[in-house]
Amino acid sequence: MSIDPTRRRVLLAMQALGVVVATSRSNIAVAATSANEADLQFGPARPFSFDLLRQWARDLSRRPYRPTPVQHPALLDKIGYDVYQQIRFRSADALWRNDRKPYPIEFFHLGRYARKPVQIHAVNGGKSRRVIYNPKLFDYGKSGLRAEAPDDLGFAGFRAMNTGKEPGDWLAYMGASYFRSAGPLNQYGLSARGIAVDTAVPGVKEEFPDFTAFWLEEPPDGGDIVVYALLDGPSLTGAYRMTWRKDQKSVTADVEAELFQRKDIAQLGVAPLTSMYWYSETNQRTAPDWHPEIHDSDGLAMWTGKGERIWVPLNNPPHVQTNSYLDHDPKGFGLLQRDRNFRHYLDDSAYYDRRPSVWVEPKGKWGAGEVVLVEIPTNDETNDNVVAFWKPARKAVAGTSWKLDYRLYWVAQEPFLPTAARVVATRLGRPGIPGQHAPRDPHGRKFVIEFTGGPLADMHQRFDIEPVVTASRGSVSNKFVLKILGTNLWRAQFDLHSTGTKPINLRCYLKLGNRTLSETWLYQYLPGDYGFKR
Repeated sequence: MSIDPTRRRVLLAMQALGVVVATSRSNIAVAATSANEADLQFGPARPFSFDLLRQWARDLSRRPYRPTPVQHPALLDKIGYDVYQQIRFRSADALWRNDRKPYPIEFFHLGRYARKPVQIHAVNGGKSRRVIYNPKLFDYGKSGLRAEAPDDLGFAGFRAMNTGKEPGDWLAYMGASYFRSAGPLNQYGLSARGIAVDTAVPGVKEEFPDFTAFWLEEPPDGGDIVVYALLDGPSLTGAYRMTWRKDQKSVTADVEAELFQRKDIAQLGVAPLTSMYWYSETNQRTAPDWHPEIHDSDGLAMWTGKGERIWVPLNNPPHVQTNSYLDHDPKGFGLLQRDRNFRHYLDDSAYYDRRPSVWVEPKGKWGAGEVVLVEIPTNDETNDNVVAFWKPARKAVAGTSWKLDYRLYWVAQEPFLPTAARVVATRLGRPGIPGQHAPRDPHGRKFVIEFTGGPLADMHQRFDIEPVVTASRGSVSNKFVLKILGTNLWRAQFDLHSTGTKPINLRCYLKLGNRTLSETWLYQYLPGDYGFKR
């Protein structure tokens, strides 16, 4: 299966957002001192509430889908990456900037990769007023496009700015239903979406519904930012309320939504997360770049309804790979960046060691379903090639409505640490025992899994800890566990022997007697293709 061209266009829009947020920290002071050419203007006040938004979404679902028209396409085609970097919103005109609100709101310009305008409204006291677009709100720098900018172009999205000594922004919405936060380490990475529709379903084109309108509720001093959004797409509509809180340890978003289906959907993805994984310690030996590792996330973590903690290291497969993990009333899941060691990345511009992890915590009972992990091949770091979401067991048929309620945590460390030891690295190598001259299995592979924390944290070296390893096919040998002297790391090792090229599902956890010591490591090994030929 090849990646859908629509997905490529949406991801390019997210890259355009990445350009802006990456440069905003160095340019914010300059933008703030720009001349105030035009004050922010608003439309007439109209009643607004979440109940009204739900009714609008329900009514919209009963009408045929009409995509948002793209205006002035010739101008937008001129605004590629280099030109987009020249265009800045004038910070002096930010929403809430002069009202003692904690987080001023700035707006994104449209461009080649973010072409659909969105309506943005300010909400106060049960009334909303639309923010009126004006090209004078932007500084076009050396782009030369100021004279060409029409009065009806519109905004591409918005971002919430930091205040005080911390520069830049910490929250951004732009492109389809994508949004993301820089988290407590002040570095953007993976993204969330309002919903995922038919992601990597064979023979079905993936849909990217759009947040077509936003309502931003004025926060009290030091209070929450509430973002309301109207979702519209070929197969469904939706009303969203997202309440954002920010402190030194985390950024959280309480998401409430109601969806209304126009058409049948083969695969509905709830609370979807989108990230990038190129290579890590697992497959770095064939990486074409000089950096030791490049990834926004290094694994999928799950906390099942039965209480099992699971870790799935991410993969960069030779073809699109989809894996599903059945569950009932899950306690949570997330795409995490567990490796926080700068020396493992050596990147002093992208700072992959600071990329946030995102954890999804369901509110209430989600019932039966599965966590779905989609991994798409990539040969560089510019493609968000990993998607994770919850797929309900209930069929997504036309006329169905869905109520969603969950919390997103944007954190440096997962918010609910397992009491068991955690996986922190997965390494692959030649099978056999080093130093021995016995023939090596040409079809075999050695797996080395590093654990830390939990009951292993204060445990001295011992040799009775057992790695419990199972494989969907093939055989396993040379199993043992040792502590790495001078560290708090424990290594489980085993050799896998198999023939053929079909995927092999592996499972491993540590136990001492009848006591489970670690979370469960799950891995899908692709014989002959994984990493060593790329």
